[in-house]
Amino acid sequence: MSLEKAIMEQMKTAMKAKDTVALQALRAVKSAFLLAKTEGANHELTEQDEVKIIQKQVKQRKDSAAVFIEQGREDLAKPELAEAEILSQFLPEAMSEEQIEQAVIATIAKIGASGMKDMGKVMGILSKELAGKADGKIISTFVKKNLM
Repeated sequence: MSLEKAIMEQMKTAMKAKDTVALQALRAVKSAFLLAKTEGANHELTEQDEVKIIQKQVKQRKDSAAVFIEQGREDLAKPELAEAEILSQFLPEAMSEEQIEQAVIATIAKIGASGMKDMGKVMGILSKELAGKADGKIISTFVKKNLM
């Protein structure tokens, strides 16, 4: 089942349960899917496109929550974090930091990267390999650490 169909099923469940937080998060993702479909010439989204959209939605909510917490608005941060948690269930399981570091070390060895000048090459490869499984900031941190 595609992520879009799974989200539609989850929306139905949220409507029946009158879960407004889940419903709001799921509707936002559905809207983002529709927007992405109408933007390009390709009207079908691949599973990778769907994962990217959901990741973006989760990241937006986490960033908003961080800003709210920074401003002392816990009341506004809680729904954002709840929505991020709901959307996270549709993402592939994230890799642990150890697994990410092992992938970074393996990629550096595979392409023979020797310094920070090769960071772009390594990041390009890893971004594609670990798409949906690891956060770009974490990957970047390990690449910098292992290239120095």
